[in-house]
Amino acid sequence: MPEVKNGKGNYLMYKGKPLVRENNFICYGDMEDEYILFLIILSSKTIETSTGAEEIPDAILVQVLGKEEGKKGHTKIVKQWNKNGLYDALDIGIVTLDRLNASA
Repeated sequence: MPEVKNGKGNYLMYKGKPLVRENNFICYGDMEDEYILFLIILSSKTIETSTGAEEIPDAILVQVLGKEEGKKGHTKIVKQWNKNGLYDALDIGIVTLDRLNASA
């Protein structure tokens, strides 16, 4: 993924929007949009690869956050669900996020 450098920091871009991970938290989306995607990694699992053991996210709590009137930032949980695997969590999350932002 390409990295974008701006005055506020360096971000990985995925499908044209910033993707930021810190520990077990992942935030995806443009902060100027009405909605953003927030993922919490609840558990991980270890898989064996040709290069050794890799730890990958397993259980993910997916939240779509919206802007709450009168408050700064995205604080209102609009939708929430659990998914197994980071790919499934991002896939359904981005589809939901795009639909909500398009209707905003």
